[in-house]
Amino acid sequence: MTDLAATATSVPGDAGRPAGRRLSDGSTLAWWRELLVVGVLYVVYETARNLSKATPERAFDNALRVIDWQRAVNLWHELPAQEWALQYTPMIVVANYFYGSAYIVVTVLALVFLYRLHPDDYPLWRNTLAIGTLLGLIGFATFPLMPPRLLDEFAAGQPFGFVDTLISYPTFWSFDSAALQAVSNQYAAMPSLHCGWAFWALWVFWPRVRSWWGKALAVAYPVATIYVVVITANHYLLDAMGGLVVFAVAYGIARAVTRAGRRPPVPAGEPARP
Repeated sequence: MTDLAATATSVPGDAGRPAGRRLSDGSTLAWWRELLVVGVLYVVYETARNLSKATPERAFDNALRVIDWQRAVNLWHELPAQEWALQYTPMIVVANYFYGSAYIVVTVLALVFLYRLHPDDYPLWRNTLAIGTLLGLIGFATFPLMPPRLLDEFAAGQPFGFVDTLISYPTFWSFDSAALQAVSNQYAAMPSLHCGWAFWALWVFWPRVRSWWGKALAVAYPVATIYVVVITANHYLLDAMGGLVVFAVAYGIARAVTRAGRRPPVPAGEPARP
């Protein structure tokens, strides 16, 4: 009987050091190449995100459209949610730091988790992450959207009442700084990639962790992310739904174009596939 390699194995490099992972279908993943891909994706995202030439007037008009759409289906709850949360300063401070850091930490952990423990699944979900992020950039360019925290600057005497928590509560960084405003697109709100990445992490962890608490954390992460982006006035609920839709589409595209890790297993000892 032919011995098939059912699981991924380490591929030795120079001096016996592991250079990457060989997948069950014979494909190989080089850790340095994956690190380079993720780094390039992040640079492209940050650069393209901040190239937008959207005007505040257009972003404000789109914000009014989103608010009208949400009101039409009884989803306009952002202000009461923030007003309640503002009663608890520690909650707001934690939310600020969560907003600024959790999406990076959890996304990197999810990629490492896949690469180390489920390498056959890694190419599909890495591609889903990349495609979803790029689709989000298209959304930023075609539908610039003013977040709730900026509405009162253009409300013409009829304030909405949102508080920019990054300015009003202590954090290490704020969009109010001149340096950050100069390099950050203030109107990149639709879709919410914070929420899109959180849904992606849920899909990565849920079917692969076995403990009940691991699954609970996987579910809690996108729920917490949606709550945080709302109470910090960085996004509307519709932005979160946009993030979900974008990454669902990205997954479908990734399944159509990803081959590595999804082809039939090859016999152990055969040469690696490109």
